[in-house]
Amino acid sequence: MWVGLRPCSSQEGYKECGVGKIRGAQNNRKWIGEARCVKRNDLVEALADDLPPRTIRFGCQILSVKSDTITPFSILHLNDGSTVRAKVLIGCDGANSVVADFLELKPKKVFSSCAVRGYTNYPNGHGLPPELVRLIRGTTLSGTVPINDNLVFWFVVQKWNRKDAMVWNDPELIREMALEAIKGFPAQEIEMVNNCDLTSLSFTHLRYRAPWHIGGSAAMEDAVVLARCLARKMQANVNMYHDMKGVEEGIDEYVKERRMRLVQLSTQTYLLGSLVDNWSSIVRFMIILLLALLFRNPFGHNRYNVGRL
Repeated sequence: MWVGLRPCSSQEGYKECGVGKIRGAQNNRKWIGEARCVKRNDLVEALADDLPPRTIRFGCQILSVKSDTITPFSILHLNDGSTVRAKVLIGCDGANSVVADFLELKPKKVFSSCAVRGYTNYPNGHGLPPELVRLIRGTTLSGTVPINDNLVFWFVVQKWNRKDAMVWNDPELIREMALEAIKGFPAQEIEMVNNCDLTSLSFTHLRYRAPWHIGGSAAMEDAVVLARCLARKMQANVNMYHDMKGVEEGIDEYVKERRMRLVQLSTQTYLLGSLVDNWSSIVRFMIILLLALLFRNPFGHNRYNVGRL
């Protein structure tokens, strides 16, 4: 099987490769899903290593986007003072998307929850099983998943408080806030947060765009499908770089192929987020009912086959 950034045989086991199982009790089965956790920077660097030099420009932030008045290209203004004329512009820059603002999408909404995320390193090994474990107590949700034998990713989700806005850029205060939120949790969880790498901490007020306003994305899946669709048009039209019609046809084909998959993903994600964010018994019951009706297998989306590149 392919695990993380390298192939891993079944004999190697999951633990060394950052692969885990999602624990559950559905139909009396102990394991009902699989989780693979890798550091995003490691994944990006591994993918970038196979590309020609200077294909990817790191450390650049888009400040604004404008339409070229002469060509169909978009002009990107970056924080280093440079500009990029883009034939294809994909807005995958997160909740604060400059591209989404350029396209005048519906404004973002905020959940009443916030999240702290971080890494904890265990030089002598953490000894944790390869599992994604989620614990909930009151209005606080905590989760952990090992990346390898020494590194663990964890998160804490809690109700947003206005005073929390004062700690977002102070790692020490972020850690204190997370520790306060998980009082009463198992000692192992508390120790993990207390011994975390302060430089890895992030604090976010969770936001979203409703699925009926904009679809979601699954970056690796979308990359494969988009590359496949554009490649077909590149083979059919050798002058595609001078003919934007070929690009448009490729993107139209991509949208057609991905539409229903993304509707399902964004709807399931929205319902799950609403389940965590709402503490009304009636609302939670309705959400659980919808999830049971629409997504009988809560981990079925993990088994989607995107096809060959």
